[in-house]
Amino acid sequence: MRVPTTTPVLIVGGGPVGLTLSVLLSEYGVDHLLAEARPGTSRHPKARGVSARSMEILRRCGLEDAVRQAGLPASQVFFYRGRDLVDPEFVRTGVPVPAQDGREPTPAPGLICSQDALERVLADRARRLAGPAVRFGTRLESFTERDGAVHAVLEDRATGRRQTVRAHWLIGCDGASSTVRTGAGIAMEGPTGLGHYLSIRFEAPLGPVVADRASASYFLTAPGRGGFMAVDNDRHWIYQHPFDPSAGDIDGGPGGGPGGDPAGNLGGDPGGDPGEPAAGRDRTSRLVALVRAAAGIPDLEVTVRDTMAWRMDARLAAGYRRSRVLLAGDAAHVVPPTGGHGMNTGIGDADNLAWKLAAVTAGRAADALLDTYEAERRPLARQVIDLSLANARARAGYRIDDELLLTAAYRSTAVLPDPGAADHASAGRSPLDPAGLGPDAAPGERAPHVRLTGADGITSTLDLAGHGFTLLTPAEAPAWRRQAEHAAAAGLPVTARTVTGGDRNESEPGSWAARCGIPGSGAVLVRPDGHLAWRATGPAPADTGHLTAVLRNILGIPGA
Repeated sequence: MRVPTTTPVLIVGGGPVGLTLSVLLSEYGVDHLLAEARPGTSRHPKARGVSARSMEILRRCGLEDAVRQAGLPASQVFFYRGRDLVDPEFVRTGVPVPAQDGREPTPAPGLICSQDALERVLADRARRLAGPAVRFGTRLESFTERDGAVHAVLEDRATGRRQTVRAHWLIGCDGASSTVRTGAGIAMEGPTGLGHYLSIRFEAPLGPVVADRASASYFLTAPGRGGFMAVDNDRHWIYQHPFDPSAGDIDGGPGGGPGGDPAGNLGGDPGGDPGEPAAGRDRTSRLVALVRAAAGIPDLEVTVRDTMAWRMDARLAAGYRRSRVLLAGDAAHVVPPTGGHGMNTGIGDADNLAWKLAAVTAGRAADALLDTYEAERRPLARQVIDLSLANARARAGYRIDDELLLTAAYRSTAVLPDPGAADHASAGRSPLDPAGLGPDAAPGERAPHVRLTGADGITSTLDLAGHGFTLLTPAEAPAWRRQAEHAAAAGLPVTARTVTGGDRNESEPGSWAARCGIPGSGAVLVRPDGHLAWRATGPAPADTGHLTAVLRNILGIPGA
């Protein structure tokens, strides 16, 4: 089957970030094409921590339940430390989701779901929504930009057939060794080679061994031993073995790719048993010996499935956009895994970028709206990298912060600050606040979660946001509703909704307005990605075109 010759958006890369972007674009009604060079989704678990903010995004896509079913149960989300898996002196610590002032911060806590399982869930949904536009086994060979479009040459890896696709926008979600980034001439900045690891995917009957200490990750305190990552805490596991590539240690091949890209693999990704006969048998024996020694079980029955050598880097793209080319995920930032924020930062990229692409391709926003993507996401990635580097250098271990990305605060022209915000305490804050969520949400911050009760199936204020902008008021407000209707009649994507009304009520009456920092007569404008674009701390003005002007300003429409 031939791919289309034209498309509004071409996504290169079908990992978690590219697939999430595909799902979101389909939800927004944007035609697109996704090209992934691999023949299928990953067979290696790779990343596993799905943060609360990522789960909120997946909840909006209707995928929360499916991802939870594919992940580890919450009762196993602990971190183990011991010399090996049978150390009687082991220590196990949990990762609670603390409440803010006695209130839950999110309706969708994070979990452990290995990347191979997550990709299957995302790919199933992406294919259901976009059908043959999601194409695995299709490689980007090259691209050029001319005549106001990107012309990309794609190759079917099974047949070798090439075809040129004309796209208005090219999105590079193709990992740390991004072909898109290289082709766009965007440099990467930051240190490489902070560590080298051999990731061994194997099967072994370890379920009974860890029954009294089941955890998500098993950090080994014995020097140079690395640790185990549970895939199912039964038979399927990953062992991360640190190695020195200059010492001739067992390394899976001639060296790992940057930031965890599979390179020099034994069996490679997607999978395959280690090579046979003689050299492969010897190598397999050494891999089995590594796993047995690390586990502390000399006669453990081990079946090696594949390996992936990878390198810990901490790099950030010099820019996220070059004309009609944009970057997301590892193509834009390579985050050390010490903290679990790499894949989650990429999923946040997709969420931020999708609604902006939808607005621009539909002609409801100026192209300049896409510049706010870099303005909002690149500073956040810079801070994530710095925090992850600090974790990597910590001698006494570090805390996995499931809620860190919930605190994201954007500053760009797609956010209208409060009057006098230059003097506001939050105006100069960092993109992320490791101290946690603040007492109220200012423009640029994520809309607060408040638990709702009622018969309409809406259980959180986050569930009230739609595919366009949502004007939220604490209760029915006819004047604000007329403002939204006026804007919608002008072709702007906005809907008015109330937090309470009918059978729907807040679990804590009045808490949502308090957390938004508005009176009962006020309103907030929520972007499609769930962040506050603007808030009104008073009643609706008499001018029914006020909200229209606000939206045109946010969307960068000339004459606003």
